[in-house]
Formats: sequence, structure tokens, C-alpha cells
Amino acid sequence: MLTRKQSELLEFIHKRVQTDGVPPSFDEMKEALALRSKSGIHRLITALEERGFIRRLAHRARAIEIVKLPEAMGKGAAFSPRVIEGDRPDRPHNALSVDAVHALELPVMGRIAAGTPIEAISEVSHHVAVPGSMLAGRGQHYALEVRGDSMIEAGINDGDIVVIREQTTADNGDIVVALIEGQEATLKRFRRKGSMIALEAANPAYETRMLPESQVRVQGRLVGLIRNY
Repeated sequence: MLTRKQSELLEFIHKRVQTDGVPPSFDEMKEALALRSKSGIHRLITALEERGFIRRLAHRARAIEIVKLPEAMGKGAAFSPRVIEGDRPDRPHNALSVDAVHALELPVMGRIAAGTPIEAISEVSHHVAVPGSMLAGRGQHYALEVRGDSMIEAGINDGDIVVIREQTTADNGDIVVALIEGQEATLKRFRRKGSMIALEAANPAYETRMLPESQVRVQGRLVGLIRNY
């Protein structure tokens, strides 16, 4: 059963693709549903994916696939899934195929602060099963439980499990696990500004932290998210 907003968004996407052959942008979705921010659209997209109506495709550039429609919406017309533009980054060329890996057990290394940085994390608390399609390329991955609300406008809520690919470099705009002065770990958006590193929150209630490059070490990049209800 979909909520009214979820149903409205699914119908809007479907009708737009059927009539124009191109999908709506997130801004157009926000305007059509009279929402104040794109974070609301991100939450609706996530809910539709979790309920099996759409699928975000990590191996296609910025792609979402409509998997099915509610019976009332699809009545009277044959439906076959179509790939539409969404808001998903390209998957690396050497990524693991979905067919090759359906699910993997990843260690949950503890909690990561999406707010005030907390102590660095190094111990496994438990394991979580992660769809193979969520793992962006070869390499080591781990998971962390989010604590705090500083990344809510990026669709990351308190209590979510984030999937992290281990790496020591990041591009501007990446959401990373950053280790500060070797003692504190935090989940923030990374931007390099000259010899300084900006760690940006996705919540206007939190200020951007500007730190010398020598005090920040990237420990991984966000590649997926798991939400429990």
C-alpha cells in the first residue's frame, strides 16, 4: 500500500516518461508534488524502491527503472519496465555485476556521527546483508550506523546504515567518512578549497567545518544506504 504522495510521485514519473519519453528532474518532481525541498523527493524515491515499485540501477548512469505499477494505476494498459533518468552516479566500469553477487555480509564497524564528530571507529559490532548491486566497484567495503541529523537533506537519517567503500581519496561533493586529527570520525560532504578541507553538513542547522588538509584523512566514500522501519 502506497501513501498518497508516493502514489502521486510514481504516477507523475510514469506519465511523464510515457508522454515525453524523458523523465522529470528532481526539481520538477518537487514542484509537481508541492514539496519544499528535494530531500522529500529522495525519501519518496527510497520508499518506492523499498516497496518494489522502482529500482535504482547502480550500473547505469543516473538511472531508475520502474519495476511495476499499482493495479489501479496500470489497469487497462500493458506495462513493461523502462529505464528513466534519475539521480544516481555512474557505476565504475570494473564494478561487480548484480548477477554475480546478490548479497554480501558486511561488517558494521559501529556508529558514525552525522553531527558532532565522535571517536574513530575500529571494532566490528555485527554484520549486515547488503545487495551486491550496492557495492560500487571492487575493493573492501564496510557499514556504519548513522547517529545524528546533519545529513538529512542528503537523504541520510539518524539510525540508517551507510555502506562505505574503503578509499583514501575523494572528489569534491563526495560524502565521506573523514578522520579528524586521527581521533574523531564523521560523515560529511567533502570539498577541497586550496590547502583547506571543508566538511559540509546537509542540514542548515550545522556549520561547515574548515580544517587544514593535514588534519583530515579520508577513510571511505558512501556508496549505499540501508534503512530500517
